[in-house]
Amino acid sequence: MKLQNNQVKTSYPLIPYELDTSIFTNDLLLSLYEKMLLSRSIEEKMLILLRQGKVSKWFSGIGQEAVSVGITLAMDAEEYILPMHRNLGVFTSRDIPLHRLFSQWQGKASGFTKGRDRSFHFGTQNYKIIGMISHLGPQLGVACGIALSDKINNIERVTAVFTGDGGSSEGDFHEALNIASVWQLPVLFCIENNGYGLSTPLSEQYNCKDLADRGVGYGMESHIIDGNNILEVYKKVKELAIDLRKNPRPVLLEFKTFRVRGHEEASGTKYVPEEELSFWKAKDPLLNFEHFLQKEGVLNEEMKSDYSNQIQSKIDADWKVANDESAITSTDEAELKDVFKDFSSIIDPPDTAIKEKRFIDAISEGLYQSMEKYPELIIMGQDIAAYGGVFKITDNFVARFGNDRVRNTPICESAIIAAGYGYGLNKGKAVVEMQFADFVTSGFNPIVNLLAKSHYRWGQTADVVIRLPCGGGVGAGPFHSQTNEAWFTKTPGLKVIYPAFPFDAKGLLNRAISDPNPVLFFEHKGLYRTIKQEIPEAYYELPIGEAALLKEGTQITVISYGAGVHWAIEVLNGYEEIAADIIDLRTLQPLDTQTIYKSVNKTGKVIILQEDSLFGGIASEIAAMIMENCFESLDAPVKRIGSLDTPIPFDAGLEENYLAKSRFENALIELVQF
Repeated sequence: MKLQNNQVKTSYPLIPYELDTSIFTNDLLLSLYEKMLLSRSIEEKMLILLRQGKVSKWFSGIGQEAVSVGITLAMDAEEYILPMHRNLGVFTSRDIPLHRLFSQWQGKASGFTKGRDRSFHFGTQNYKIIGMISHLGPQLGVACGIALSDKINNIERVTAVFTGDGGSSEGDFHEALNIASVWQLPVLFCIENNGYGLSTPLSEQYNCKDLADRGVGYGMESHIIDGNNILEVYKKVKELAIDLRKNPRPVLLEFKTFRVRGHEEASGTKYVPEEELSFWKAKDPLLNFEHFLQKEGVLNEEMKSDYSNQIQSKIDADWKVANDESAITSTDEAELKDVFKDFSSIIDPPDTAIKEKRFIDAISEGLYQSMEKYPELIIMGQDIAAYGGVFKITDNFVARFGNDRVRNTPICESAIIAAGYGYGLNKGKAVVEMQFADFVTSGFNPIVNLLAKSHYRWGQTADVVIRLPCGGGVGAGPFHSQTNEAWFTKTPGLKVIYPAFPFDAKGLLNRAISDPNPVLFFEHKGLYRTIKQEIPEAYYELPIGEAALLKEGTQITVISYGAGVHWAIEVLNGYEEIAADIIDLRTLQPLDTQTIYKSVNKTGKVIILQEDSLFGGIASEIAAMIMENCFESLDAPVKRIGSLDTPIPFDAGLEENYLAKSRFENALIELVQF
């Protein structure tokens, strides 16, 4: 490698290496060198290909190789690492075949995402690497979940997760550090402080001397490491990993380093002062280490040449394999199939031991029995342990399952949802309770960008159920009464359940927990203690995606879910002359369109009732689908009834006026008489 024109030539090495011969054998020193050289050589190849138009984008990590390589080689192969988009050295140091990496970057089938994502937005369980998403922060919570599984199961492993100086400002960073500290999880939080968040300098990102100082606020050990000194990186991480396996706790590591190229190649480095750039180029981690090894007599020119030639030959050969691979092809059927993992086996309801249960008791019983069925299942949420949750659904669970599995959480929905995902990655299952469905907004990002896309992107299940107590009619006001299911039915990759009866609630909750795909389970608070039904006492499951036909008629089809089902039944009980099909959707995603279309084609009239505000709700989508598929059978326009397009108010009179229930009866009569 040649010096840049603006770099002052000086005597190497500039980095003060300390060679501890009790740790660093010649073989290890050469392995560290070879892995850094491999990463650098691939980077240089990609930059050439980028200029030739043969790759579309590249996020360069040149200048930061010592961090990626040092951390990876210091850890055991079975320990998880969660890198970012310029940590090529993590992937190559885990010995992922180069042609597969190249195919990934080119969107070929031999990559890891079937052409559905690019660069380093992927993971691979075979190499214990969990890739990031562009929103950066959620992976920190994922690391907490992975480490939590190891700690609960008494597995002596460490998890390392990367972030940058810019990402350390995100809320997820602080939430994850707090969780890890409170739960004493063996996580190495690795901050690559490379001076700029894209172009924003450190002085405009945070107002503390060092990012490592933040560890104090979380009661966490922290260290500052020269990120360009491969020996310092390796030695410190190795020491910590050995200790953390025996004494689990989180550690915050700040690696001082620099990227000598732009955030990505198109952005350049014009925002970096020339003096600063020259300083860091002189501290090149590869060049300095190379000169150090030569001075120590570990490396000579012939060996350098051999390493370089072998690596270059390997890169060229593997690039040819990837480049010669045909462009990826797919079908609509294949694309849709990969949104969810196939899951078919089911435990049907038994015929014996029936007992009347309230809606809330059915949910509690299902959750309890699922905890018995799956020893790897944990429940996480605010106040759910000794207190039993604000609705007492998990009351007495701790006595049976312990605090490890029934786990109180800090108030940090985003990191807890991400931790649930991470726990599932490491052979577990997680149920995460939102104290109220309204609070899910604080965890929206990991749900729609992490959980929902995981299986489609890289074939990894997201074994998480999120319970969401929701709904109005209880005078709880605009922050505790929303029915916000429509936010999630639009997101491919999420299953959305919204039962109306105890029998369905228990069976569908059990099914949701068995299902390895992410499920949002809405529970109407107003039904908790007002609806009773005889249900089996034993464990059972009901299929997700099947509606229930509660009543049959020929005049009109009434479609609803949740509390709306009971509103519809109440109104229709006062009109015996109206012969209606009443469909309880039970599941909103996937939607049972077959039952809907069959009923509408029979009756010719349909009214859709939802508690959610009218515009943009599930009723709108169902109405559009009916118009497209049943138009010739319709004898009247499809009618939608929803709540007012306002936030839900607190006052009882205002709330009653807001809710769709008050408008359903008149609309039903008008449609029947149309």
